[in-house]
Amino acid sequence: MSENPHPDFTEKPLTTRLVYEGQMLTVREDTVLLPDGKTARREWIQHPGAVVMIPMLDARTVLLERQYRYPLQRHFYELPAGKIEPGEEPLATAKRELIEECGYTAASWQHLTTLHPCIGYADERIELFLARDLTHVGHAHDDGEFLEVVPLALGEALEWVASGRITDVKAVIGLLWMERLGRVR
Repeated sequence: MSENPHPDFTEKPLTTRLVYEGQMLTVREDTVLLPDGKTARREWIQHPGAVVMIPMLDARTVLLERQYRYPLQRHFYELPAGKIEPGEEPLATAKRELIEECGYTAASWQHLTTLHPCIGYADERIELFLARDLTHVGHAHDDGEFLEVVPLALGEALEWVASGRITDVKAVIGLLWMERLGRVR
């Protein structure tokens, strides 16, 4: 007799309640049935998904952004990123956001991976793209969006990750992917 090495811990939703619906996020409170037959409450955030791009000006230079983030009341260095609009394909979002935020188009795009940054309380997914062969076309920031585009040597960006100067999880993962790709190729 062989026991299943991977028991099913699936929680089954019983009820859902809309707590808040905003322009970008929806907060829900669900009651779920646990695998042992008991019930529990789950508070979670629905998110439309996002993209993050690693725009390489050349083989050694990445474009970062410096942007103020209100929840933490400080400026952060990040990779360019943006929310996926309803009905929009992630690659189309990446292309749109690279122009809007950085003022560049890319002739070469590569999807690297899908990230789930907040699995304990949100369904957000982030599609990570590598953008190469960049051409400057001029940016078109969204209303209310203020940021500085910062070209930086990839090695220095990785040092900023190691020193804690870059802490945004999207940027950390993207830059470490670039370090990994450099070692593989």
